[in-house]
Amino acid sequence: SCDTECVGDTKKQPMSYCMVNFVVCQLFALVTAFWFRLYLHPSKTSPFIRHVVATLLGFYLALFCFGWYALHFLVQSGLAYGIMIFTGVEHMHKYCFVVTLGYLCFCQVTRAYVFDYGMYSADFTGPMMVITQKITSLAFEIHDGLMKREEHLKPSQKYLAVRKMPSLLEYLSYNCNFMGILAGPTCSYNDYIAFIEGRWYEPKHLESNGKENGRFKQSDPSPKVVWLHCSLAPSGDGITFVCFFTRFFHSFTADAINNAAGFGFNGYNADGTPKWDRISNLRILNIEFATSFKMFLDNWNIQTALWLKRVCYERCPYNPTAATFLLSAIWHGADPGYYLTFITGIVVTMAARAVRHNVRQHFLGSATLKLIYDVITWFSTQMAICYTVVPFVLLAVGPSLKFYSSWYCCIHLICVLLVLVLPVKSRRTKQQEQPSSVQANEQNCLSSPHNNCNQKQKAT
Repeated sequence: SCDTECVGDTKKQPMSYCMVNFVVCQLFALVTAFWFRLYLHPSKTSPFIRHVVATLLGFYLALFCFGWYALHFLVQSGLAYGIMIFTGVEHMHKYCFVVTLGYLCFCQVTRAYVFDYGMYSADFTGPMMVITQKITSLAFEIHDGLMKREEHLKPSQKYLAVRKMPSLLEYLSYNCNFMGILAGPTCSYNDYIAFIEGRWYEPKHLESNGKENGRFKQSDPSPKVVWLHCSLAPSGDGITFVCFFTRFFHSFTADAINNAAGFGFNGYNADGTPKWDRISNLRILNIEFATSFKMFLDNWNIQTALWLKRVCYERCPYNPTAATFLLSAIWHGADPGYYLTFITGIVVTMAARAVRHNVRQHFLGSATLKLIYDVITWFSTQMAICYTVVPFVLLAVGPSLKFYSSWYCCIHLICVLLVLVLPVKSRRTKQQEQPSSVQANEQNCLSSPHNNCNQKQKAT
């Protein structure tokens, strides 16, 4: 099994049995997704059967790939569900957040420092990271749906709010279904339940003017045509070939499995063509041509960026940018390189925001000036990304600090200087000065709840 052949072997071959198991499981899940869509279609079977099959297949893949370490998935999910059932709804989301993230951190620390598993390729805490996202998102969505008034919710939160406590089967199916148990990505609970019940194509989203987009009938696309939304990994961000290949394979298979099952279907475009981006996790062109640090992060791991935005940035009353980067570092693991990367990311993001706020308007007078601004910000973003992510790859403190020292910490110093010199209005001031703009952005969030919205308000 994986735990005996690979976990304790710190001198393994580059392609370990664990990685082989992972690849085989993903390919099996891809084939199963076709079968699930064709033979267990909502028109042919009940939601109960679809939930049971999706859950059992997910557990089977987890056991095959990770051995008995897959029991951590059940323990983590069980602890959180117990909190949801036996704790009052008023504070349930906070308890779930602390316990779920704490259990993930416990597993990451013991894996890295206590049991000394080494850098083996199939890490059981990887799926736990996705399950953590799902559990915490669902806890906040239940709290929004059962505790808050409609007028106190943003339009995107109204769409995601869960109005009743999920059953144990629905909960386990959402967390551990075969489509996302190994590589994710995360998704909203409402979207998943609508998919299982055959309602995932029915909601009509609103246009920016508030009218329903009803030009084309929202229907299930024919299963005779299989749409595989392939995501490509970026090549210019300074990440090693191993990270490149791993990210490529994870993203490609994750999107392919969900789309083959029909879950990726997201309605129709204005011209009537189907969209398959409901839970896409990469936008390659936006990554390669990103003109800001934020734009890169929002398109590199889309569903994780949405999770961070929904559970932290929109709800944190103080310094949400720093809190979001800190949560991202904690979620990634116990290695200090993650913290060095995301601490650097805080100052880089703040500097980019300051430059955009104070400089960008001077380059909007003509297309030529705008092009010059875009080229400069694109080059600066690529350099900042290469500089920032090195500790993410090296993980250890010594080599990371040695790299930054070889650059004389120049990007750190430049970013801090820009933040100190260039003023930026607070988020609350912007909201008070531009209420109409806030409302417009909220409407856009409702019309496309799966996209990142530029307006980030503080939750009531």
